[in-house]
Amino acid sequence: MAYLLQILVENKGSDLHIQAGDPPRGRIRGELVAFPVEPLPPEEVVRLAKEALNDSDRYAQFEKAHEFDSAVAIEGVGRFRANLFFQRGRIGMVLRQIPTKIASIDDLNLPPVLKKICEAGQGLVLVTGATGSGKSTTLAAMIDYINATRPEHIMTIEDPVEFVHQNKMCLINQREVGADTPSFASALKYVLRQDPDVILIGEMRDIETVSVALTAAETGHLVFGTLHTQDCAQSVERILNLYPADKIQQVRMQLSLGLQAILCQRLVAKADGKGRAAAIEILIATPLVRKLLLEGVTSKLPAAVQAATSEGMQTFNQALVKLVQAGAISEEDAIAASSKPDELKLNLKGIYSGTSGMG
Repeated sequence: MAYLLQILVENKGSDLHIQAGDPPRGRIRGELVAFPVEPLPPEEVVRLAKEALNDSDRYAQFEKAHEFDSAVAIEGVGRFRANLFFQRGRIGMVLRQIPTKIASIDDLNLPPVLKKICEAGQGLVLVTGATGSGKSTTLAAMIDYINATRPEHIMTIEDPVEFVHQNKMCLINQREVGADTPSFASALKYVLRQDPDVILIGEMRDIETVSVALTAAETGHLVFGTLHTQDCAQSVERILNLYPADKIQQVRMQLSLGLQAILCQRLVAKADGKGRAAAIEILIATPLVRKLLLEGVTSKLPAAVQAATSEGMQTFNQALVKLVQAGAISEEDAIAASSKPDELKLNLKGIYSGTSGMG
């Protein structure tokens, strides 16, 4: 395992893919590349899976559930998030490299408004996007900013723990599902008794998790959570769709009072070929946004975002335009990444419909 991960790191790859009967592959600069080694027999993949989990009980859990997440640390190589699964009756694995150094908001060239969001005393902050869109990296930078700027207690519940934070001004407790607590639900049952100021919830997948997050946000805590959604409006709908019809108006009320911001992120290849840049749609809970949330008019959120750039908000297309203008990404890659490419082509020419544009 160490040898394969060393190849990945030396080639500045992000993910190692392992499948029985196939050579290992690495995602290098966004593309899958086969490593120059022999195909792995099934028994070798089983051995690598046991090595990744490093615990017979965890391997037994994996065999029963057929899915498992784990953190892997190899001295001299780095830290990795491993996801194990079965496919066609055999084990498959993907290991994603986790940078050992936590990059700052400035290091990542993230919008400065993220610092303002971190400075909020309470509220719910959602960081969303597809798998591999950099959510964990952005969240780590935001937690690190809080850690460096004020004395508070931060509790994180993660599956697995990816970035390891050292105490600076804050006291930070990081709990890993499976190792430190049986489940998200179990950890969240007690988290408000642990005197937190800031809570990070690695995945908000069900009503129980979302309900605790909303309650905590309403009662004086700053709560960070993630969703696998593509834009701000979809993020709101995803939360509402978890609840039965008779509860939706109550949840709209909670969101209108408790939401602080939604950050929806995608990664786009940099123009110089060195890594990827984050394009982030940013929704801030202004009075207008809170009104739209309360009334359930999520279809009007994109227009509200596009019209409020002076308050730090931006749509994906506005984020892409900024990256192109800064020379960080090419026009071609920006258009390929956009959900509204025709609109983006006009935006790149300075043409915006129905709003004041880049304001």
